[in-house]
Amino acid sequence: MRKIYFLPSLFLVFLVWSCGTKQKQENVSEMQKKVDEYVKVDLTSNISHLTDKEKQILPLLFEVAQIMDNLYWEQAYGDKTKLLNSITDDATREFVLINYGPWDRLNGNEPFVEGVGAKPFGANFYPIDMTKEEFDSFSSANKNSLYTIVKRNAEGKLESIPYHVAYKDDIEKAAALLKKASEIAEDEGLKNYLNLRADALLTDEYLQSDLAWMDMKTNSIDFVVGPIENYEDALYNYKAAFESFILIKDMEWSQKLARFAKLLPDLQNSLPVDTKYKMEMPGSDSDLGVYDVVFYSGDCNAGSKTIAINLPNDPKVHIEKGSRKLQLKNAMQYKFDKILSPIGNILIDSSQRKHIKFDAFFENVMFHEVAHGLGIKNLINEKGSVREALKEKYSGLEEGKADILGLFMVKKLTEMGELTNKDLMDNYVTFMAGIFRSVRFGAASSHGKANMVCFYYFQENGAFTRNPVDGTYKVDFDKMTEAMNGLANSILTLQGNGDYAGVVKVFEEKGFIREELKLDLERVTNANIPKDLRYSQGLKQLGL
Repeated sequence: MRKIYFLPSLFLVFLVWSCGTKQKQENVSEMQKKVDEYVKVDLTSNISHLTDKEKQILPLLFEVAQIMDNLYWEQAYGDKTKLLNSITDDATREFVLINYGPWDRLNGNEPFVEGVGAKPFGANFYPIDMTKEEFDSFSSANKNSLYTIVKRNAEGKLESIPYHVAYKDDIEKAAALLKKASEIAEDEGLKNYLNLRADALLTDEYLQSDLAWMDMKTNSIDFVVGPIENYEDALYNYKAAFESFILIKDMEWSQKLARFAKLLPDLQNSLPVDTKYKMEMPGSDSDLGVYDVVFYSGDCNAGSKTIAINLPNDPKVHIEKGSRKLQLKNAMQYKFDKILSPIGNILIDSSQRKHIKFDAFFENVMFHEVAHGLGIKNLINEKGSVREALKEKYSGLEEGKADILGLFMVKKLTEMGELTNKDLMDNYVTFMAGIFRSVRFGAASSHGKANMVCFYYFQENGAFTRNPVDGTYKVDFDKMTEAMNGLANSILTLQGNGDYAGVVKVFEEKGFIREELKLDLERVTNANIPKDLRYSQGLKQLGL
């Protein structure tokens, strides 16, 4: 009798176990699909041309970069270790690491870990329970500073704390490592910058180190480090987030691009807008360079990965020296090969797919970064800056400006004879394919909103048509040129007027993904085309 009951019982136990295991595998599989939306690549570069001392500097920079990564975790979420220890599923842990928290950055910051709730608009820069009214009535000279966090003191009242105080131990360690690297550095420009950047971390005074960074011309290694972009603060766009890039300069390509920096004043004068919106002259000392990126950390590594850099952000530096535009060529090539080109083969009309080219993608991205230095930084009524007037809407509109003026500049430079042997349809069609690539990051980010405004402005003005039969898009050259100029005029006017209400209206009308486009993007997802990259990166990948 025992055998008769034992075997069915064993079978039932096995059945229950196998069903539970299958369900668990299915759940893990869904999360693994999210992880796999980021295709993994080795981030590397040929460093054989570096000197022995330059190779000695790299481990120090990697260590500083990791400190920046830890600080960004603190700003974006809080206690990284506690969060990771609460998760048992490997795929979920990996997705948390990709997103620097339990919110899906490419899906409108939707939570994907049970019980965490919505992402605070102010991230971890402000108390979660702080209201805007409370902040507005809070009296503090530096509460709007890029380099302070707002906390509650022992009495529960708000206080503003400088970064170098709030993150004292990590900041002092990073500064010491930068000082050590500066002592080893042979290039005088790099030596000076690393030394001043260490001082800046310790004081939250970044102007002198930004100017020193602008003066670097002959360095083979570059290091972007510190609290830089303010996208993570979606409450006010006041607070800068920590990040770093370690870069190896491509000398040959950089020399090819150097001449474009001298043309910025002419390009400013040619903008398709009334003269009063282009009176500010950008510095012609701006530096265009091409680099391989060998390490991302912090803000630039969260979710979608940056493929070009336009810094510094300080308007004082722009006016005095311009800015540096750094093209991350190896990361760009990865994105073109693994993402943009396959998307174009699905969503672009078959007759125009031949125009999707890496060189056009490279130019569009490069001149997007150059375009940040064009336009207007201060209101035409001389009553403050564009950034102050547009508040939390500034970043989204600024990214839209850079998108459209970058494309405008390609056309203008072609007309000037600076870009030769060029078919502008390559840039137009690749630009469209690029919108489909980047809009998959979602419309929650500044870049996402900018993409949507551009897409629907183009659609309303006939810059492209959509084939309802196969869901492919076809560019109309003449109408796209007209729409490009019209959108540039509109954005520059909104900025120069400081028209906050006007910008709000634009984003309310166009700053989201409508159903038709959503369905087209689902076809891309169903084709298992990744959304972005994730990196195997570090000293090992460089052979150090």
